[in-house]
Amino acid sequence: MRPVRIALLIAALGAVQAQAGVFDDEEARRQVTDLKIKTEARFDQQAKAQLDLASQIQRQAEEIARLRGQVETLNYELETAKKRQQDFYLDLDSRLRKYETPPAATASSDPAGNGTPANAKPAGEPAREGQEYEAALNQFKAAKYKEAAASFGGFVQKYPDSSLAPNAQYWLGNAWYAQHNCTKAIEAQSVVTTKYADSAKAPDAWLAIATCQQELGNPTGVKRSLETVIAKYPTSPAAESAKTRLKKK
Repeated sequence: MRPVRIALLIAALGAVQAQAGVFDDEEARRQVTDLKIKTEARFDQQAKAQLDLASQIQRQAEEIARLRGQVETLNYELETAKKRQQDFYLDLDSRLRKYETPPAATASSDPAGNGTPANAKPAGEPAREGQEYEAALNQFKAAKYKEAAASFGGFVQKYPDSSLAPNAQYWLGNAWYAQHNCTKAIEAQSVVTTKYADSAKAPDAWLAIATCQQELGNPTGVKRSLETVIAKYPTSPAAESAKTRLKKK
C-alpha cells in the first residue's frame, strides 16, 4: 500500500504545481493585456494631443495668412490713396498754372526815357521760369524723383522770388518724400511754411510735414503740425483734412 500512497501523493503534488503554473500564465497574460491597453490608451492620448496641436497650428497659419492679406490690402489702398492725392495736386497745379500770368510791366519809363519799364526783368525770363518749372514737374510725374528734386532745388535757388517758388519748394519736399527721405522732406516743406507762409502751398506743406512726422514716429509733432494748419489756415481744404486726421487719433 505504501507505494500506492506515494504514487498518489506525487500525482497530487504534480496537479497542484500544474494548476499553479496555469494560474501564473493567466496572471502574466492579464498583466500583459493591461499593459497593452494602457500603452494604447497613452498612444491614443498623445495622438489626439498631436492632432489638436496640428489643428491649432493650422488655424494660426490661416489667421496669419488672413492678417497678411489685410495688411497687403491696406498697403495697396494707402499707396493708391497717395497716388490719387499726388495726381490731384499735380492736376490742380497744372490747372492753376494756366491762370497764372507774369507780373505786368509798369507804364513808367526809365529815367533815360527809353520806354523801358523801371525795375523790369529781362524779357523772356518769366517764360524760362515756366519752362523750367514745367520740366521739373514732368520729371516728378514720370516718377523720376531724384531728378525732380534736383530740378526743383535748382529752381528755388535760381528764382527765389518767383511766383512759382513756393510751388517748386513744395514739390521739392514731395520729391524727397517719394524717395523715402522724410528728414529732407520736412526741411524742404519747412521753407514753405516759413519763407512762403502766405502762399497757397503753406497749409499743404504743414500736412506733408505731419505725414512725415507720423512715419518718423513723432505723434507730438504730428498733432502740433495739424493744429497749426487749423489755427493758421482755418478756411483751407488742408484744415478740413487736418481736422479729420486729428479725429482719428
